[in-house]
Amino acid sequence: MEGLSAWQASLEFTAAIVAKRLPHLDPSVLNCWYTICIHRLVNTMYSIVDLTRARIVASPQLTPVETQAITMLVEEVERRTGLTWQVSPGDGEGPAISIRRASGNGPADGFRLTTSPLGVEILGNDERGTLFGVGRLIRELRWARWSAGVPDGLEIETSPAYPLRGHQVGYRPKVNTYDGWTPAIFEQYVRDLILFGCNAIELMPPRTDDEDDSPHFHLPKLQMMVEMARIVVKYGLDLWVWYPALDGNYADPAVAERALAEWENVLRRLPPIAALHIPGGDPGHTEPKVLFAFLAQAAAVLRRHHAYAQIWLAPQCFDAAWHDQFISLIEGDVPWLHGIVYGPWTRVSLPDLRSQVPARYPVRYYPDVTHSTHSEFTAPQWDVAFAVTQGREIINPQPVATRKIFEASAASTIGFVTYSEGVHDDLNKAVWSGVSWDPDVSTVQIVREYVRCYISSKLEEPLAQAIFALEENWRAPLIASSNPGATLRRIQAIERDAAPQMRLNWRFQQILYRGYYDAYVHQRLIAETAQEQQAIGHLRQAQRTGTAIAMTQARAALDLAITQPPAQDLRARVFELAEALYQSIRMQLSVDRYAAIAVSRGATLDTVDSPLNNRVWLGRQIDSIQALPTESERLAAIDAVLGRSDPGPAGFYDDLGNPFAQPHLVLQGPGFDEDPGAYRSVRYGYTCFSGGFVGRTTRDAIDPDGAASFLTTPAAWWTWAETRYETPLTMYYDRVDPTANYLLRVVIAVERTGRPFRLIANDEIEIHPWISRPRQIQRLEFEIPKAAVASGTLTLRWYLQPGGGSFDSSMAISEVLLIRKE
Repeated sequence: MEGLSAWQASLEFTAAIVAKRLPHLDPSVLNCWYTICIHRLVNTMYSIVDLTRARIVASPQLTPVETQAITMLVEEVERRTGLTWQVSPGDGEGPAISIRRASGNGPADGFRLTTSPLGVEILGNDERGTLFGVGRLIRELRWARWSAGVPDGLEIETSPAYPLRGHQVGYRPKVNTYDGWTPAIFEQYVRDLILFGCNAIELMPPRTDDEDDSPHFHLPKLQMMVEMARIVVKYGLDLWVWYPALDGNYADPAVAERALAEWENVLRRLPPIAALHIPGGDPGHTEPKVLFAFLAQAAAVLRRHHAYAQIWLAPQCFDAAWHDQFISLIEGDVPWLHGIVYGPWTRVSLPDLRSQVPARYPVRYYPDVTHSTHSEFTAPQWDVAFAVTQGREIINPQPVATRKIFEASAASTIGFVTYSEGVHDDLNKAVWSGVSWDPDVSTVQIVREYVRCYISSKLEEPLAQAIFALEENWRAPLIASSNPGATLRRIQAIERDAAPQMRLNWRFQQILYRGYYDAYVHQRLIAETAQEQQAIGHLRQAQRTGTAIAMTQARAALDLAITQPPAQDLRARVFELAEALYQSIRMQLSVDRYAAIAVSRGATLDTVDSPLNNRVWLGRQIDSIQALPTESERLAAIDAVLGRSDPGPAGFYDDLGNPFAQPHLVLQGPGFDEDPGAYRSVRYGYTCFSGGFVGRTTRDAIDPDGAASFLTTPAAWWTWAETRYETPLTMYYDRVDPTANYLLRVVIAVERTGRPFRLIANDEIEIHPWISRPRQIQRLEFEIPKAAVASGTLTLRWYLQPGGGSFDSSMAISEVLLIRKE
């Protein structure tokens, strides 16, 4: 290994130089590059055991689950390479892959895998250990068409750090992929998840908070659920069922009786269930004491058909009163309750919940890996151009952010079952599985194994780099970034060399889709930013040219986004890849083309042309100004538009949704790395466009009360800074005039319920009492008393009314102007 040490020293020296010359480069990017180089060197220095002519030698004492593991191995190798490995009872030609049970009693799900020139040996601690040992072999394979090998000298003895490692796959209309699956597609995906150590699958019952039918269904919901459950059990995985209590008034005996009959009709048809996961909300909204009484009855129904099944309950969406009631109830004797699930919209952090829950109850995590905003976790440093085009359910590989979420939360749990709405979050699932098995494994290794296992062994290095680059693309400010173009060039180089088999691979198609989509949005942002600046320039000349000419020229500049759109080759490729993804894995990336249930449910093709500048708002302003009767009025109105964000002499302006234009926002709390759910920290929120915007000009009508209403507001109002629950949002000004009068002009982001808020200056002066949040976005104005600025500094804290829960739990502000009055 002396050669490796020399190369490692050289790489460390190079990395140090790069870090010094590019001080703003994210250290995680440099670390990923360094680790990938080391991995490549290691691969070149190890010899490969040729398994092209391998045979499988299986112990005759294997269980049905272990026999299924061998079938999985044979078929997965054939699917990748075309090779058919034969199962033989003993000696024969070619290297042997020996699969048997270990003689001792090692940790559950663990295994030992070793390689030598004679072949491979897999020893499972139990039947699932054998299954996961086979999965690890598939991950270690270096494969191509008609060839397969594995590094010589592997000695892997391992068992998982967390006993529960699962993923939710719901067959319902609201998802963006799963509802188009057949049992065969589902089984293939279960196999894929097993390869990274998944030991639980969570299904959904026929009735949820969803439409009753989907045009994509191949089977009725209950029939498909039964088929999916049989597949899960066939592989020896734990079968969980997410079962919301939707009927509300369970204190009514008739309501409870009907619900129990419905539950029993489902439960009696299923193979052995490990556990029911009952969310307290989202959906369902039943007071805990009523819900507990109903679940005591439901437990008896469950036991009739599944004697060893457990019930786990999630305090999701509870307000403070219901949360406290829930904690009080579980402090008593609840014989039917086996564990607690921590899910999105729980009003305390996971570590805090763990400290509140009696130690006799284990806690399971239900992390949201599927959404990028309006969710448990907001994509860190996301640019608003991506938020309004890509929305909540874009293809979202975030290996670095996912690892940080795990590290900040998982220690309080026995493991997890992820919350997922489709396969757009597939890479994130692999990261959760990988780090929960081995918390010390590097994120780079997980991503490389993901690429090698699922897409290409030959191209694992460039594809792994591409995945990390896609995550880096999202970091604001996009307008000044060179990442999307560089990432696309890297991806296009891979695409040119890709074999036909690889081009049909849906995971590779996802990388292509995001690469082209990101680059297209980037090119549009550059063009539309320049067009808006050109339009503003024409309006500034109105005093010289006259308002009619200035407004005509400004509108023409804004309409260039439609009449001369950039990068149409990139856009066309995005549409081609959307079709490919529908054909390969049933991703529904458009409502009109692929019958997605809603634009906000992953139909990112329908928002690819969403405006990225103020052209709709400016167009509306121009329309209003043109209707004014006199030239002087029109000139004054144009000045008001141009000075919209000008706080005047000695005033202050903050665009709170823009990390680079918020000098007075106090970024309290530890931030995303330690507090990804933002219980103590400031985070950013985004308006997601939920209606298609293809081929519209600035004159097109937009429903001011509908999904596109945010487009009629300034772009600065599309994003905001927010704090959650009882954490105040704070601003600090250190250079106010102690002799002046100030006016505060603030834009509060609209929430679903309009929960009251109030504003306090310097922790003692009430600027306004509790007032309801406006139902439509608008500016609010408040006088700042002279006493508040008498010291020459000013602290403003916005408080949300305490005790909230569910979706009204954020104090969110888009824009603040502190104006010095004459």
